[in-house]
Amino acid sequence: MPAPAHRLSELLQLVRRESRELFSFSASDRPWEMPLAAAISAGVPVLVATGFGRMADGVVASLAGMAFLYLPSTPMPHRMAVLMACCFGMIGCYTAGLLGHLVPLAEVPLITSAAILVTMICRYFRVGVPGSLFFIMPMAIGTFAPGTLAELPYRIGLFAMGCMFAWAVGLIYSVYILKRRPADPLVATPPAEFEFVYLEPVIIGLSVGLSLAIALLLQLDKPYWVPVSCLVVVQGVTLRAAWNKQVQRIVGTSVGLILAGALLSLTTDPWVVAIAILVLTFVIETAVVRHYALAAVFITPLTILLAEAPDLQHGNVGALMQARFLDTLLGAAIGFVAAIALHNPGFRRRTGDLLRRIIPARMYASGT
Repeated sequence: MPAPAHRLSELLQLVRRESRELFSFSASDRPWEMPLAAAISAGVPVLVATGFGRMADGVVASLAGMAFLYLPSTPMPHRMAVLMACCFGMIGCYTAGLLGHLVPLAEVPLITSAAILVTMICRYFRVGVPGSLFFIMPMAIGTFAPGTLAELPYRIGLFAMGCMFAWAVGLIYSVYILKRRPADPLVATPPAEFEFVYLEPVIIGLSVGLSLAIALLLQLDKPYWVPVSCLVVVQGVTLRAAWNKQVQRIVGTSVGLILAGALLSLTTDPWVVAIAILVLTFVIETAVVRHYALAAVFITPLTILLAEAPDLQHGNVGALMQARFLDTLLGAAIGFVAAIALHNPGFRRRTGDLLRRIIPARMYASGT
């Protein structure tokens, strides 16, 4: 076969393979009640707040309601303890972000160190999906949220109330679902493996911090979306998973911007925002375990509403969507480059040798 024809054949095979990855759906046994409970956890706070004419306060509590997603499928005492610990962690991260906003030039070191530490803790205790995402996302939003020191207790209180509500929803949901499905057995936490618990979180955290630094250097209007998108991609278990997540996030975001444009044109009514947050959360949690790109179509308008809803009436929707797409594209690209480094044996070896000089051997399993 002539060389040009051979290269064309290889290109077509690559396109077909990537298309199968993009459009293939995964099977899932997730009960429909779980997305419904997640929607209640995220949607009810903003519905209640809207009823009192305080939609902006409800959006803060709705962001905290994402804590419900950390509810494991273990027996009741363990699952409620895990959910409570995650709620406290999210409150701490959001508080640190609000405080970081008041300190000049604190954004990059704060989010970098938090991404490293939170990812280490999630890895050590085997916290499942969404991993460190909903710890870092509230911190990033809080870091760039305008406000004064006097407003901090009020905002932290709103976020804490959202987490408390998420815990209560988790309790009611657990009582219901454990009567219909057996809990997963508890397994002993394995020893802390050096690469899994220490090396990879350091690389992940540094890439998240680098993405934020680049966003700030470029003077992007909403720089916090860049590290969030970077974190989503670089957390892929394998390089193939990271590539798939990058492509699916970009494609899903592109389509989602169309939906966001239609939805945001209706956001003059706060009740539309409140109902949209509830409905979008249900759709996302139904779709995300089956196809990430499909879920990303709805993640785009949801994240815009959670971060920007109070200001939508005063902003340019078209400019906001354009900025959201560029932020996602930049963050996903940086995340994929970081994933290449993360899964490169030579880079891992050199970085690991450096960290072993810093981290005492007694803190991780020997021989790893």
